[in-house]
Amino acid sequence: MTTATPATTGTPSAGTTPATTATPTTDAVAATATVPAVHLRGLRRVFGSRAVLDGVDLSIARGEFVALLGASGTGKTTLLRILGALDQADEGTVLVPPVRTVVFQEPRLVPSKRVLANVTVGLPRGATTRETGLKALAEVGLERHADAWPATLSGGEAQRVALARALVREPQLLLLDEPFAALDALTRLRMQNLVGDLVRRHRPAVLLVTHDVDEAVRLADRVAVLRDGLLVRDEVVGVDHPRDPADPAFAELRRNLLADLGVH
Repeated sequence: MTTATPATTGTPSAGTTPATTATPTTDAVAATATVPAVHLRGLRRVFGSRAVLDGVDLSIARGEFVALLGASGTGKTTLLRILGALDQADEGTVLVPPVRTVVFQEPRLVPSKRVLANVTVGLPRGATTRETGLKALAEVGLERHADAWPATLSGGEAQRVALARALVREPQLLLLDEPFAALDALTRLRMQNLVGDLVRRHRPAVLLVTHDVDEAVRLADRVAVLRDGLLVRDEVVGVDHPRDPADPAFAELRRNLLADLGVH
């Protein structure tokens, strides 16, 4: 297996990290802009005798939002964990940017730290750290909760803190592992809108793992379906924003995706 973490300038190649100290030429900058943030080829991950991922090919451009659908146990979270360096592939090429953050289904806040400290945890301490954290909280509408304890937050508020913690690091790749699954329907819609706005503002590459077909179509630029270890669909969402489930194009894509998932 080849795993490489490309630098932010130049064209990455497997096993190499180009120097970043040189001033890039105009041609080099243009070439970098065409390099995908995520590049997977022939990705395999085997557990026992079962290949959960069996030759997955996937590319995600900088600023592109991709939603990944699949039934339980099809390897969606395994793929996300490999991209986040939380697991390793057995075979294949994995090219990812160096700055990656993950938002999980549970907020995973530190109970003994206040909200602001949870957002800035792990960041280098400095004069601007507090200001940076407050700015991130303001983006998710929680600047007034900076000194609150995690136990006092609602589920939606805690997940917004987790999102602020991910975005404060200015990731080049944002990984979302069913981040809204535990929320009530109204909070879920509000969080979807918030994530869509923040992603358009920060422009990371995004991979969202979800079971919710409507959520995938509503948010993503592309929707992929994982089945039997392979991507059986990888389709651009050709529906204008704001996306309405009553739109015939939205409804048709939903039907096709549900059929891929075995729901007729």
